[in-house]
Amino acid sequence: MSSQFPVKYSDSEWAAKLTAAQFEVLRLKGTERPHTGKYNKTTDAGVYNCAGCEQPLYKSSTKFDAHCGWPAFYEALPGSIVTIEDRSGGMLRTEMVCSNCGGHLGHIFKGEGFKTPTDERHCVNSVSLKFIDAKDAPSL
Repeated sequence: MSSQFPVKYSDSEWAAKLTAAQFEVLRLKGTERPHTGKYNKTTDAGVYNCAGCEQPLYKSSTKFDAHCGWPAFYEALPGSIVTIEDRSGGMLRTEMVCSNCGGHLGHIFKGEGFKTPTDERHCVNSVSLKFIDAKDAPSL
């Protein structure tokens, strides 16, 4: 799978670049514990980038409180993520990864009834993200 993404590092290079928690989630498809992530309750204006490669992924205006324990967004920036069918854990889910580096971000859930324009919840691990405050972010 990693061959399709423009940003490529070996596992040892990723391990040197990322924190242990980031490596576990972004490269090994782990999940951080609910309600522990740095950005779960963040409401500041800005952009959320991939913690692995800095690609912009989400505008803060698409973030909402889904009370799920992880940051939730209703849509990603166009072209910023790739979705993959995930049948792990005995269920069918839609995994999302960064389209630039292939880093695991979390999963997309549809039809849960949230009053958002897409009726989707992009459930993202905080450790997969790097928040850039609006005053420091280029306009998107």
